[in-house]
Amino acid sequence: MEVTLSREFRFDAAQALAIFPKGHKCRRLHGHSFKLVVRVRGEINPDSGLLYDHAEIKRAVEPLLGILDHSYLNEIPGLENPTIELMCVWLWERLRDQLAGLDEIALWETPGAWCRYQGK
Repeated sequence: MEVTLSREFRFDAAQALAIFPKGHKCRRLHGHSFKLVVRVRGEINPDSGLLYDHAEIKRAVEPLLGILDHSYLNEIPGLENPTIELMCVWLWERLRDQLAGLDEIALWETPGAWCRYQGK
């Protein structure tokens, strides 16, 4: 039986998006309280009744949160242009080998603006 399991995380960070035209509010230094959801998919282990122990997902994600939380995202290698789209890809690349069955990264920069990435 296949299931999907998700774990939610939060972090705060600053960014400036130079890709926007002069005068655009996102071009200026600003910050967000990000919500990250990491989703894995796979078969339930018939012996344990689990797909994953949530703690395994947390162990994989916490080092990345240590890099991102309360940082200036533009200074992180690979995030010089920290759009939520590129942040999802950055997270995926760092988690895919640690979390078997990684299915999706979803990242909200505001309650109404988010991106989903499924490694394709």
